[in-house]
Amino acid sequence: MSEFNSLSGNRGLQIEEKLIFEMGNEGCIGVDLPEPTPFDLERLGDAPVRAKVGLPDLSEPQVVRHYTRLSQKNYGIDTGFYPLGSCTMKHNPRLSEKVARLPGLADLHPLQPQKTVQGALEVIDTLAHWLKELTGMPAVAMSPAAGAHGEWCGLMAIRAAHEDKGEGHRRRILVPESAHGTNPASAAMCGYSVDSIPAKENGRVDLEALKAKLGPDVAALMLTNPNTCGLFESEIVEIAAAVHGAGAYFYCDGANFNAIVGRVKIADLGIDTMHINLHKTFSTPHGGGGPGAGPTVLSAALAPYAPVPYVVHGAKGLEMVEGKREGAKPFGRVKGFHGQFGVFVRALAYILSMGSDGLRQASSDAVLNANYLQARLGDVLSASFEGPCMHEALFDDRFLKDTGVTTLDFAKALIDEGYHPMTMYFPLVVHGALLMEPTETESKETLDQFIEVVRGLAARAKAGAAEEFKASPRLTPRRRLDETMAARVPVLRWKPAVE
Repeated sequence: MSEFNSLSGNRGLQIEEKLIFEMGNEGCIGVDLPEPTPFDLERLGDAPVRAKVGLPDLSEPQVVRHYTRLSQKNYGIDTGFYPLGSCTMKHNPRLSEKVARLPGLADLHPLQPQKTVQGALEVIDTLAHWLKELTGMPAVAMSPAAGAHGEWCGLMAIRAAHEDKGEGHRRRILVPESAHGTNPASAAMCGYSVDSIPAKENGRVDLEALKAKLGPDVAALMLTNPNTCGLFESEIVEIAAAVHGAGAYFYCDGANFNAIVGRVKIADLGIDTMHINLHKTFSTPHGGGGPGAGPTVLSAALAPYAPVPYVVHGAKGLEMVEGKREGAKPFGRVKGFHGQFGVFVRALAYILSMGSDGLRQASSDAVLNANYLQARLGDVLSASFEGPCMHEALFDDRFLKDTGVTTLDFAKALIDEGYHPMTMYFPLVVHGALLMEPTETESKETLDQFIEVVRGLAARAKAGAAEEFKASPRLTPRRRLDETMAARVPVLRWKPAVE
């Protein structure tokens, strides 16, 4: 049967429309504005008085319909299962959203007198308390605005500590091959050189290779645990001992803390500093690139170098300290004002509503769900490493060998089935990676539906349907793009046609 082509270009309730700039008609506006007060043009000389800003003139219904249609084309956690690995996309409780919108929290200004925002300071202080309690660390810098910002903060504290001890010559950072791309970038931004550490066949850091690269010029090791292959670094205590024995510090990337929160205190693992992605571990929104927050916990050795500002209990209540305090040697500031306050409110609401038992269950369920995916798909996909995983299941493209279907083709076919694709081609140490993170918020029924689709697509690929896969997605508003050209020559700005 040939594909049906409608007269309008619409596909049922999926409306085809122009760009909003192309829909504008001069003088068509949804509001009446008063005439501006006359002013002396001669006094302005040759300066431009008024210029078009390039925005289209539209009626109110046009604007409402346009953005409503755009929202219907979007896929999000409120639409369906989001198996994207490496950056958790899980349900954000509406209770936390409601609390963050309370006037006494949402309507504050960072320049208000501190005596008028005691409640806000208490939110920051209380969240800091629980982050320290959950990690076992004595100090936390609350101001970093995202995970990578937290990495930078932790490394700057390490740099300040070394310089304070007269060891500023330590300019080398060790980073495993499977690290997040922000790790070496953060190290470079702090003025360090980066030395890569290989992994063993089981996907974990090669301890002997790490020991061989330790030396008097090493400032720190940056390690993710659980790592980006979804595996717990089983030799982490030995790794910490080796790093400390060489006079270096141990930085842990906390992006995957959601797999162990409530079960492991990172202080017990010998870690000196770790950022916490509140949008991953404590369920604050992160879709669309933000907002994020990356509070960074610090060991006793690094606590004196924590950046300002920080909340302290003073004689007149809670105070936000902007300068040095007794015994402190802050390396400076990392952000204007006091951090991502709206995210703090959501994270604290989540922590308090979950309780210690709820947080422990959440991390346990995240691990359970990932291992369920791995077990149910392991006979049709190719698991990258043997044994159980942590919060995400990692497969590679060996199951697609000789089918003519690539990882990208497989992911595009998932879109036609109503699923956002899993993470593709990451971590880079695994060829043709397919990384799935189900999170703790998905039910067994949801996972079973996803599993059946993935199994069906795998069978279809092995049955010789390569051309069908390469044509996917076929049911989306737009078909597959030339992604290489889109990345190299992006069209970022609409320009009117030249008449």
